[in-house]
Amino acid sequence: MGSPSLHVSRPGSDADILAAARQAGVEHVVLVSSITVQTNPHLGPAGENLVVEQLLKASGMAWTILRPTQFASNTPMWAASIRSRETVHAPYTETALPTIHPADIASVARVAPTEPGHRGRTYALTGPEPVTARHQVEAIATALGREVPFAEISHGQARAQMAAVFGPEAADAVLDVTGGDVNHELLMVRETVSQVTGTPARSFQQWASENAHAFR
Repeated sequence: MGSPSLHVSRPGSDADILAAARQAGVEHVVLVSSITVQTNPHLGPAGENLVVEQLLKASGMAWTILRPTQFASNTPMWAASIRSRETVHAPYTETALPTIHPADIASVARVAPTEPGHRGRTYALTGPEPVTARHQVEAIATALGREVPFAEISHGQARAQMAAVFGPEAADAVLDVTGGDVNHELLMVRETVSQVTGTPARSFQQWASENAHAFR
């Protein structure tokens, strides 16, 4: 029996990587894609993820596709401000997304190729509850045991900052899925993590407590 493989798209040519995996005897690939493939398919990054999903399905190997929502581990982008005791700025502060702990993605990725029933399945993965940017900062403050100042900025201000780092297309996509173009499908809390792993999804507060050192 061939070994399983975890694939995160675009470290290189996905077609070449998948072909090499098949040639090496990989039997089952677990792909980390994005929930935006189903919630915001018009976005450029979502289309790119869909192409990789289709490549995997056509590869001849068994597959399981994971579509996680916003990662809890995106928040270290605020770390420099928090360590310097400066104000954290974010747009769309009242938009609550079911942010996922990366360990839950890893847990599903471990179960998918090692237990029966997951081949040919696509799983949308979320955390256990909706969390706003404001609540994320409050959770980090609780983990640190001190106040963290927080203020909302406009879409335009946020776009200018993000575009300088990620480029305009990526900035627009991030802003759409964090508040500019949200929909019921994107905001929905799903029980997939607990259904697949048998363990409840981890909260953002747990992630903040585990990673408080990154903000000190």
